[in-house]
Amino acid sequence: MSWFEVKVNIKIIADRGALASLELKAPNNERRRKRRETREFLLRRLDFTHQKLAVMLQRRVFHRVLQQIYSGNQEPTKGLLSALRDGNRSVFHRSQTSLPDLRERTLIAVKPDGVQRRLVGQIIQRFEQRGFKLVGLKMLQVSEDLLSQHYCELRTKPFYPSLLHYMTSGPVVVMVWEGHNVVQTSRTMVGHTNPAQAQAGTVRGDFSFHVSRNVVHASDSLEGAQREIQLWFQGKDLLNWDCCDQTCTSEA
Repeated sequence: MSWFEVKVNIKIIADRGALASLELKAPNNERRRKRRETREFLLRRLDFTHQKLAVMLQRRVFHRVLQQIYSGNQEPTKGLLSALRDGNRSVFHRSQTSLPDLRERTLIAVKPDGVQRRLVGQIIQRFEQRGFKLVGLKMLQVSEDLLSQHYCELRTKPFYPSLLHYMTSGPVVVMVWEGHNVVQTSRTMVGHTNPAQAQAGTVRGDFSFHVSRNVVHASDSLEGAQREIQLWFQGKDLLNWDCCDQTCTSEA
């Protein structure tokens, strides 16, 4: 950060502090007019400071473009050129801070107890509110053959027969969600496998009460998610569509 930026930041902080102190004091008598004038002056100075920052950012874009050209890159990034042409600070800011392309897909399944208790809507709402995109959904009565493939690593466990009985006791709702780092985030949202250890605010922490009835399944890794999605869905079942808030939640 340059000395100019430090000075500007100090000015902004000082001016905002002064504005805050003016708001806290109740105007009375002859001080009313003076405080109003002081407040207007501070607002004008803040606006001027922001304009100076915009000019400084635009100059930085210009120098960055020159550096790319002199280094042999004849096609500077579109984001930099747009910022230089339009003088738009937000375009330059996005070119520097856009999220890496970590858009993933994961499989979420609402188990029979979650369906029976009418929790499907609330679970979907949590993922939508988090900013993830629903690209596949189906409701079905699961066969033991499909479950044996899904839980192939648990076949030798003593609880496997009771798991099959539980998962075939009623319909299941399976979904595919897409989003930035969705696999790990979904695991966090779902919570610990044992509801007694699940944090409040997670799906299992809020809705589940026993490890054998833990409401929901979430893929545990990117590789596991890919395998499970291929197992439960065909390619034609998954939709590729653009969500209107994608540019607000990520820039990939």
